Amino acid sequence: MSRLVLVLGDQLSPGLSALRAADKARDIVVMAEVMEEATYVSHHRQKIVLVLAAMRKFAKRLRAEGWTVAYTTLDDARNTGSIGGELLRRAAERGAAERGAAERGATAVLATAPGEWRLRALLNDLPLPVTQLPDDRFLCGEDAFAAWAEGRKALRMEYFYREMRRKTGLLMEGAEPAGGKWNYDAENRKPATADLFLPDPYTAPEDPITEAVLALVEARFPDGVGRLRPFRFATDEAGAQAAADRFFAQALPRYGDFQDAMLTGQRFLYHAVLSPYINLGLLDPIALCRRAEAEWRAGRAPLNAVEGFVRQIIGWREFIRGIYFLAGPGYTARNALAAERPLPAFYWTGETKMHCMAQAIGQTMDEAYAHHIQRLMVTGNFALLAGISPQALHEWYLAVYADAYEWVEAPNTIGMSQFADGGMVASKPYAASGAYIDRMSDYCRHCAYDVKRKSGDGACPLNPLYWDFLMRHRDRFAGNPRMAQMYRSWDRMAPERQLASRASATAILAQLDRGEPV
Repeated sequence: MSRLVLVLGDQLSPGLSALRAADKARDIVVMAEVMEEATYVSHHRQKIVLVLAAMRKFAKRLRAEGWTVAYTTLDDARNTGSIGGELLRRAAERGAAERGAAERGATAVLATAPGEWRLRALLNDLPLPVTQLPDDRFLCGEDAFAAWAEGRKALRMEYFYREMRRKTGLLMEGAEPAGGKWNYDAENRKPATADLFLPDPYTAPEDPITEAVLALVEARFPDGVGRLRPFRFATDEAGAQAAADRFFAQALPRYGDFQDAMLTGQRFLYHAVLSPYINLGLLDPIALCRRAEAEWRAGRAPLNAVEGFVRQIIGWREFIRGIYFLAGPGYTARNALAAERPLPAFYWTGETKMHCMAQAIGQTMDEAYAHHIQRLMVTGNFALLAGISPQALHEWYLAVYADAYEWVEAPNTIGMSQFADGGMVASKPYAASGAYIDRMSDYCRHCAYDVKRKSGDGACPLNPLYWDFLMRHRDRFAGNPRMAQMYRSWDRMAPERQLASRASATAILAQLDRGEPV
C-alpha cells in the first residue's frame, strides 16, 4: 500500500528526510495550499506569494524527478482548508483506489517533523498512522541540543557557536579559530554614511507561476497585510542561488562592517536577504557558510564579514531553534516582565512621528523585510520599553516578515527582543535610549523629535521610556552586572531630572493607552 509523504511549504528541499525515506515508485507526495496556514496570523501578502509560488515550483520539480504529487491549490473547490483535512482527503482517495485497503489498515503518513509545535500536534492528533522524521537539514538536532544544554547554568549562544565551529571545521585553523578570535562582532558596528556604494537588491524576473499566484493572492487577500507589488523574491532554487551569487559578489566584503547600520531610504545596505530562501529550504545553510569561508580564503572578503555571516547561521540560527524545541510548546506564552499593553495600531501603518519607527515599519509593509537591528533595536526596543505584550509583538513579527516561522521567530522575540523568557536566551534585555539609534543611523536627523532632549515636549520618546523601563524593573535588573552602570547613572541624576523623565514617560504611555500614535 502506498504512503502519503507530506511536504510543507517550508520544507522545499530535495534531500528532505521524508523524501529520502519514501519510495518514489509507490508513495505519493502531498502538498497543499490551505487557508488555515495562510490565516492563522495575518501574514504579509508577499510571504503568502513566496511560499505558494515556491511550493508550486517544487511540486513541478518533484514530478519531473519521477514523483507522484497530489497537489491542492488554494482555489481548488475540493480544498478542505487545512493540512489535516487534506491528508485525510488524500488518504480516503487512496483507500478507494487500492482494493482491500480497509483490511490492511489506514493509509500511513510519512512526514519530516514540522518547525512548530502547533503542526506537530496536528499530525499527532490525526486518525492516521503518522511517522515524523527528524528534520536533519539542521546542524544540531533537537536531542543533541538538549544534551548540550543539560546541566548548564545559562545557555549562551557564544559557547554553543564555538562547538558548532569545531563540529564543522568552519573558519578553523586546526583546533584554533581563524585569526585567533572566535567572534569579530566588535568590528561590525560601524555606522553607515549616505555616500557608500550600495549594491542593488536582487529582484527575480517575472515568471508565469509567480504571476498566477500574485493574481490569486490579490483576489483572495485584497485587504491583507503589506504591499503586494513589486514582488522581488525568487521562488525556486535557481533564483535563490542567483540571490546568493549577488550577495557573495557584491555585498559580503562590506557586510561585516555595516551589518548593524541603518540609513533613511536604504532598505537593504549590504545584507544578504537570504533568510527567506534558507528558511523555505531552497538554500542549504551549511553550503552557504562554506562558500563564505571560501571567499575569505581566496582573499575576496575580510574575516570579520565572513565570521559574522557564519555566526548568524551555524551559531544564532541553530541556537534559537534549539531553544524553541527545548523550551516546549508553552514558550510563546512566557511574559517574565508582565508586559500587557496592546500593540499600537501604528505597527501596522507606520503612521508615527518617530522617524526610526516609521522607516522600519514602512519598509516592513513594503518589502516583508527589515534587517536584524531594525527588528531588535527599533521596533523591538520600543515595544520592550513601552511594556507591550510580547505575545502581541510575537504575532506581529510572525505575520509581517517573509522569513518568519515560529521556530526562528519566537525565541528572537520572546527571548532576545522582549526578555519575556526571563533570560533563557539573553543575559540582559536589549533596551536602549535614542542615543543608540543616533549612533547607528541617520534616522534621528530626519525626526520630528530631538534625540538630544531627555524629557519634555519634543524629546525623543525612547529617552524617557528607557529610564522608565529600568525603574519599573529595578528589582529584577539592578543586580545584573551588565546593567549596574545604568542604575548608577540614574542614581547620580538630579532629582528634578529624574522627575521630569518619569513624567514624560507617563505621558507617552498614556498617549499609547488612548490609542494615539507617538
